[in-house]
Amino acid sequence: QVQLVESGGGLVQAGDSLRLSCATSGHIFALNAVGWFRQAQGKEREFVAAITWVTLNIVLADSVKDRFTIYKDNAKNIVYLQMNSLKPEDTADYYCAAGVRGLGEDASRYRYWGQGTQVTVSS
Repeated sequence: QVQLVESGGGLVQAGDSLRLSCATSGHIFALNAVGWFRQAQGKEREFVAAITWVTLNIVLADSVKDRFTIYKDNAKNIVYLQMNSLKPEDTADYYCAAGVRGLGEDASRYRYWGQGTQVTVSS
């Protein structure tokens, strides 16, 4: 089993930055990738970013690739989502997910999910 705990969400103004953290524990040696997804109220969950556990390859959604990035602290086994130039449309619950199937945007590739952290961007 793998445990994921997100933190770092909050209420910010448009143009501000936030850094979300995903702390991992448990059988993390088996992981292949960690991703971030978000779900706005009344909308479907969407992919945001992902990083491979060992090689640190990354993929970002087109909607955020010029403003967000994802990286990993190997010493702490924490995956971060750095969000810059936030917009009201970034408002959502953000979820960390981890899996063994490799990098991808499909949520079904990720077996383990955190509880989420809320991000609200005011205009």
